[in-house]
Amino acid sequence: MTTFIPLFPLNIVVYPGEELNLHIFEPRYKQLISECANNNKEFGIVPVLKNIVSEMGTSVQIISVEKIHENGEMDIRTRGQKIFRILEHIKEIPEKLYSGSIVTYLETTDRGIEDNMRSLLNVLRKFHRLLDVEKTFKKADSILNVYDIAHHAGLSLEQEYELLSLAHETQRQEFLYQHLLKMIPTIIELQQLKKRIELNGHFRKLSVNDGNEEE
Repeated sequence: MTTFIPLFPLNIVVYPGEELNLHIFEPRYKQLISECANNNKEFGIVPVLKNIVSEMGTSVQIISVEKIHENGEMDIRTRGQKIFRILEHIKEIPEKLYSGSIVTYLETTDRGIEDNMRSLLNVLRKFHRLLDVEKTFKKADSILNVYDIAHHAGLSLEQEYELLSLAHETQRQEFLYQHLLKMIPTIIELQQLKKRIELNGHFRKLSVNDGNEEE
């Protein structure tokens, strides 16, 4: 299915189901948000990578307009809905300050493999423990998907966009799992390096059997 959607380019990636709070201050986007809120319509957030508007984005529903400031700026709560691919960009729309696109929506509802998700969550929690980070999720493990945890896995913006472009949950599971497997040895190595640096300058009793014994 193809449809028109107004666009809000940002240097972030939004996933389906993700809640996002935004402060709207530019005139074109104040107009966009006002119209979408008044007409109960969605708008699209597309990532800007290296100053280029990406081909794929996420439709976003306005949950609520929390505050309208005296200068017309707005604080809004939104939730990501569906992933789309841009077919045609429409830069100028009559009587509108914002741009839009003709898009097609992608099917991303498959559940993936349950065992793979359990393994992914195990390695994610190991990743968090190594970083001394405490993270809880709003959903039970049995209903979590990759979109729910992707922002908590240390991905770069480019990697988050690459994940957005994967159509199947099994692909997303494998992508994130392999990323974490690469990250964990790096963290362990950095922690060991930190310990060696902290030892520097201490009085140490060196021997052939133990070169790192401290007094």
